[in-house]
Amino acid sequence: MSKGHVLIADDDAAIRMVLQRALVQAGFEIQITSNATTLWQWISRGEGDVVVTDVVMPDENIFNLIPRMKKARPELPIIVMSAQNTLVTAITAAELGAYEYLPKPFDLNELVAVVNRAMSQTKTDVTPSQPARDELDVPLVGRSPAMQEVYRILARLTQTDLTVLIHGESGTGKELVARALHDYSKRKKGGYVALNMAAIPKELIESELFGHEKGAFTGATTRNSGRFEQARGGTLFLDEIGDMPMDAQTRLLRVLQEGEYMTVGGRTPIKTDVRVIAATHRDLRGLISQGLFREDLFYRLNVVPLSLPPLRERKEDIPDLVNHFLRLMEKEEGGQSRVLTSGAIERLQAHDWPGNVRELENLIRRVVVLYAQDQINEELIAQEFVSQDLDQQKADIDNFDVSQAIEHYLVGYFRGYGNSLPPPGLYQRVLHEMEKPLLSACLAATKGNQLRAAELLGLNRNTLRDKIRKLDIRVIRTSE
Repeated sequence: MSKGHVLIADDDAAIRMVLQRALVQAGFEIQITSNATTLWQWISRGEGDVVVTDVVMPDENIFNLIPRMKKARPELPIIVMSAQNTLVTAITAAELGAYEYLPKPFDLNELVAVVNRAMSQTKTDVTPSQPARDELDVPLVGRSPAMQEVYRILARLTQTDLTVLIHGESGTGKELVARALHDYSKRKKGGYVALNMAAIPKELIESELFGHEKGAFTGATTRNSGRFEQARGGTLFLDEIGDMPMDAQTRLLRVLQEGEYMTVGGRTPIKTDVRVIAATHRDLRGLISQGLFREDLFYRLNVVPLSLPPLRERKEDIPDLVNHFLRLMEKEEGGQSRVLTSGAIERLQAHDWPGNVRELENLIRRVVVLYAQDQINEELIAQEFVSQDLDQQKADIDNFDVSQAIEHYLVGYFRGYGNSLPPPGLYQRVLHEMEKPLLSACLAATKGNQLRAAELLGLNRNTLRDKIRKLDIRVIRTSE
């Protein structure tokens, strides 16, 4: 006995064949077509229980057809497939009332499971719209499987008011995700207000969030509205929520539970109409175990968890990200078109990107400004990485606690003599034993480049050469 009738539309014969075999084997009755016209004829005649369709068809884009399909058969679940795996595709499918969006290539078992769910459920009617968007306006870029999962979750969340907790390393785009959730939601006409917990003095966080009355504390000469009031009808994004002090956590929990708050120094509860999105790069469960974060607040915020992948786990997205940043700069600056050679892209993909997408964007902006070439090649990218490494080495030296390191060294040194006096000539011996490994380590870090090593050490190049000779330091020069 058939489990239901599925209409399949895709202009790729191989995909039609694979889908047909999988769904017939799963117990469904199938009709297949290679064009949107035939699909529309079937739907208008009342055929089919579920539709599985590609977006780009030879005769019509399926997004142009979905409004007619929803108007004629509002209960008909439409499963959209697409190789155009962008955030715009996922959100447009959701806004038009598609039951599910599946990026190509997809897992056949997953598709069969989605069709099974669609057969057992009736979707409520969604008023279709056809938003026209410039890809440059979309903050998230990438076609990797990890980003496709992010897009699918975002597309679903834009249709709800659920609280979202975004987790990801610095530079992965947490605020961009929050902004996208607002801009593509029904709250987009309301305010979007962001507050970084780590950037606000702890004693001012409650006032920033909830506002304060005149005279509430020293310096409060007027009444000030808080971020909850400013975001009324819209979205409040609380970045680095793991840095929120416990007192403020307690007040935030009450707002999320009761839907109301009071200003600092106020006496009258104020109803709130705000969607809260929070983000952190910290392990909140670990903070809970340390008594630094409220467990009940965590569960109030973590209604829908959304994890953003670091760039090192989606390096296949680097070409798309590079093109996006180049086009963005061309639009912003009105300058010449630039491209990166295949060698430059490969060099970028070989990097681990500890600063994630933000680091990549900064590098692209830097090379576009610093170099006039139409084509940015591997040598220019490598040169930027060398410069960046040098800056990092300088920063590491600036932050290195030299006195503490020397103290640890000397404690161990004196320990070797017990209670007896140290031998004569101690100063020269300690200097010699510490100086040689320091110079060797610096030369190794700079791959034998004595000019860079001298700059890092604060020495004249000739002085460094003299010390290398006197201390008999072996220098191995390697290619960059």
